Amino acid sequence: MTFNVLLLCTGNSARSILAEMLFNHLGAGRLKAFSAGSKPAGQVNPVALETLAKHGVPCEGVRNKSWDEFGPHAVPPAPTFDFIITVCGNAANATCPVWPGHPSTAHWGIPDPAHVEPLEARRAAFEEAYPSLKQRITAFLALPLESMSQDEVLAAARHIHAGG
Repeated sequence: MTFNVLLLCTGNSARSILAEMLFNHLGAGRLKAFSAGSKPAGQVNPVALETLAKHGVPCEGVRNKSWDEFGPHAVPPAPTFDFIITVCGNAANATCPVWPGHPSTAHWGIPDPAHVEPLEARRAAFEEAYPSLKQRITAFLALPLESMSQDEVLAAARHIHAGG
């Protein structure tokens, strides 16, 4: 069974992109990740791509997307998601679309590295965000998702965010 996960952030240019690519890379086909933003930035942050490349994470097909692409009225029909994870405070507090299938939703807040200045500080901020996301994603992928209820997955995802 392949699970579908949607990573949400406001701009879909940094954290959600890192998370999408990490989930797809580390999930090794067990899970298919997508990312989107409530107010897409229009492009993927170049430092996000630089960070992923530095860590050997493939970025094929990465692009900035709106969550409208995955909502209930998407054309063609969007995948049905098993899990939705917000990675920024704004997306966690946004009024989200009603997702088909009512997937488990959790929040993994990561400080935004996208607008840190100057450039070297931005690179350092991405290097801080990367291991935080990788640690959470690795812990999530270690869960026996196939045998867990939605409530159990939700509780585990929240526990992962809390550092457990």
